Amino acid sequence: MKKMKGNYNRVGEKKIRVSEDLLWGIHPVFEGLEQEPKRFTEIIIQKEKRSTKIEDIVEMSRLHGVKLSFVDAIRLTGEGASRIRHQGVIARTCEKALLPFAELMTRMKVSIGNGERTCLVICDSLQDPHNIGAIARSALASGAAGLIVTRERSAPIGGTAAKASAGAMSHIDICQVTNLVNALKELKKIGFWVFGTVKDDDAQSLYTTDLTVPACLVVGSEGKGLRPLVKKECDVLISIPMEGKIDSLNSSVAAAVTLFEAMRQSLFASQ
Repeated sequence: MKKMKGNYNRVGEKKIRVSEDLLWGIHPVFEGLEQEPKRFTEIIIQKEKRSTKIEDIVEMSRLHGVKLSFVDAIRLTGEGASRIRHQGVIARTCEKALLPFAELMTRMKVSIGNGERTCLVICDSLQDPHNIGAIARSALASGAAGLIVTRERSAPIGGTAAKASAGAMSHIDICQVTNLVNALKELKKIGFWVFGTVKDDDAQSLYTTDLTVPACLVVGSEGKGLRPLVKKECDVLISIPMEGKIDSLNSSVAAAVTLFEAMRQSLFASQ
């Protein structure tokens, strides 16, 4: 078998809870990649497993930009786990096909060129699929054009996130990127302003910030917030004024407040 190349993580035992977004077994994963590669968000392979089909799965994953993780062992947990024969290959899938970044850029160029309200939500390494689902729901309800998530250090955008979104993920464009900083640079080239949501005291108030421009609203991970390089790429850092003893909001709540303020400004400006 040829040396497996490409971008991948190396970890020890991988515990995976059985859920609706999982696909397992060499042939089902191979056939799924052949038919709908854009629905796959991650392929997890047990390192000692060797076969031509597994090699083909690796090559197809690399070709379509699907995240690869090679692990020492796979341990499934949850209902029905003991009856599953995964053959050392597990795939995470998304409810709908992910939109390639190049295609998203093309759509956004057209939208900005037509003078349409254009807003994207960027999730920087969110770890909780419930938060991603809730953000997708708020994004759709507030008229955002799409959602961008990171390929690494991000929660799966499969069954749990889809349920949390209450169906919204089926109706909004979702794009997964490898390098978020580079993606933001490209979006700025076509006219976007990048707004980073933070809890810094010296950040600009959300309510004094003009969000009627083509806007990328960046939400940081739970606890750590925006990564330093992502934060540096933001044009404006914004915060939500709050009273009381709580100094920050859950990521999905902060995203919702920001998204609906952007929608309010846009509605007011159009009157």
